[in-house]
Amino acid sequence: MEIVGVDIGGSNLKAGRVVNGKIEKKSVKPVKRDASYKKVLGDLFKCIDEVITQNTKSIGVGVPAIVDSKRGIVYDVQNIPSWEIVPLKQLLMDRYGVTVLLNNDANCFALGEKIYGKGVNYKNFVGLSLGTGIGMGIIINESLYNGVLCGAGEIGMLTYKESILENYASSFFFIQEYGLHAVEIFQRAERGDPKSIIAFQDYGFHLGEAIKKILYLYAPEAIIIGGSISNAYEYFQESLHENLKTFVYKKQLKNLKIEVSTVNGSPILGAAALCLQEIN
Repeated sequence: MEIVGVDIGGSNLKAGRVVNGKIEKKSVKPVKRDASYKKVLGDLFKCIDEVITQNTKSIGVGVPAIVDSKRGIVYDVQNIPSWEIVPLKQLLMDRYGVTVLLNNDANCFALGEKIYGKGVNYKNFVGLSLGTGIGMGIIINESLYNGVLCGAGEIGMLTYKESILENYASSFFFIQEYGLHAVEIFQRAERGDPKSIIAFQDYGFHLGEAIKKILYLYAPEAIIIGGSISNAYEYFQESLHENLKTFVYKKQLKNLKIEVSTVNGSPILGAAALCLQEIN
């Protein structure tokens, strides 16, 4: 079966033609954050146009927003100010004439891991997407838990220090503290730059605070980390686990598995997984 998976990220619009769990063709367009409603929509259409075929049965879309999945409306899309209220499902159905399913992007990541990735081994886990922001999807008894308007798992909005967790556990931390995006810090760390290595050690401590909150709230079997920052896991792994030693319930901590996603193109596959779940 051919499905188009769409990931509306903080930096890029991505679409992929997915057949039997593999991305056969992919399209990427930059997100123009200050562009008009219609301009961003047009860029999204162009992205999908490059991968969709007459054999496509459905389109799954992950959006960094709260989502009314039944009515197909997304609200207050992060990093696209002009997208305050968008009837995205109807717009895509009118253009392409296929079934369209929407959900929060972090929920799509978790679902994608459950179907295609390391989540297949767990009944209860959390998918943690680390990139422009921090997103969390929750799998309970092998099913995605959405909450109201697909808004469950907004861990980044919790109060932390003088701000919120997202400002310490995503790329915002590196921009605010070091003046560079996480990918630039990672590149420097790969070259052995001591300051960049310390930056990731600091980041690992803050991410540890986020994970402790997740453990207290959900007590998952596993936490599966994805997103662009997960590529630098070796640089923040030690400080993360050092912070977790302060978690109160040692037996729970002993049984916890923290894994890094190895799924290639997980946001696109996660969006496609929405359609597979519906079919199954």
